[in-house]
Amino acid sequence: MRSIFLPKSLLAAALGGVVVLAGFGAQNATAGQSSTVSVAAASDDDAEMRFLELANLISQSCAPDVSGSTDDVASASTADITAAEPTPDSTMPILVDEVPLTTEEQCAAERHARRISRAFSGTDTATYEEMQEKLTSLHYPAARIYRMPDFSGEPVARLDLRVGADRLALEVTGTYLGVMVEAFGAPEGVSVTEVRLKPQLDAPTS
Repeated sequence: MRSIFLPKSLLAAALGGVVVLAGFGAQNATAGQSSTVSVAAASDDDAEMRFLELANLISQSCAPDVSGSTDDVASASTADITAAEPTPDSTMPILVDEVPLTTEEQCAAERHARRISRAFSGTDTATYEEMQEKLTSLHYPAARIYRMPDFSGEPVARLDLRVGADRLALEVTGTYLGVMVEAFGAPEGVSVTEVRLKPQLDAPTS
């Protein structure tokens, strides 16, 4: 079979076309990836903004009385001192004690708990994914939702509702008729997953 030799000018042009096309494809791929990242980032930012608006509305409705502010600050300061100190040499997850909530945070916790309980009322949330989807639809960003070990086969999630110096967090546990919501205080600089909650005592039946 005879070999076909292309003139150098034609060969260079052909190779140049391949390089241009390859570069164009790479640019398109890079642009597509950048676009995807930008959309995801924008979506996360939008979710956080919606949450901050919600948190601000609830906070305004729970504005504390001036007379109670001193006690709140005192209890918060004491909580900082009594929180467990991390152990650098330990390879196990570091757990710290929950801290008291201020009067304003307790009010906000009740309002958050009420809207979450109402949204889940009458539904059997069988998986964490279902719980997360419902919570995000209530304007709690996915970045603020943390999966916890199941409780008796029911999904458990924690919500980090801290804004600024706030300490508010929630634990949401699925039940066959909705969810159980428990508020707690998370120290600054500690993940809500690392807070050890105090056992809840059942109310007396008589």
